[in-house]
Amino acid sequence: MQLFKKLFKKSFIVTSFTGTILFAGSNTGITIPYVDFPMKEGKGIYSTKGKCNMCHSFGYVINQGPQSRKFWYDKVIKMITVFKAPIKTKKDIETVTNYLFENYGNGELE
Repeated sequence: MQLFKKLFKKSFIVTSFTGTILFAGSNTGITIPYVDFPMKEGKGIYSTKGKCNMCHSFGYVINQGPQSRKFWYDKVIKMITVFKAPIKTKKDIETVTNYLFENYGNGELE
C-alpha cells in the first residue's frame, strides 16, 4: 500500500508539472462568439431591456416562443420572486409584461 501511495504521488506530481509546462506557453486564448438577440422596437423596450438583460440575454425571451399575457405576467413574477429581478413597482411589472405580450405574445390572454 505504501508503495502504491508513493507511486501515485510521484505520477500525480509529474503529470501536473508536465501539463503546466505544456499549457503555460500557449498564448492562443479563447474566443467566445457573440450572439446578438435583437429586441423588437416597442413601448417599454428600454425598461424591459434594462431589467431583463441585467441577468440574461434576450435570447431567453425569444426561446419561449409566442405566449399568452398570463404566461408573460407569471414569468415576470417568477423572475422577481425567484431570481430577484430588479422590477420593483406595479408599473414596472405592467410595462415589462405589456412589452413582452405585445411583441412576443400569441394574442391570447390566458
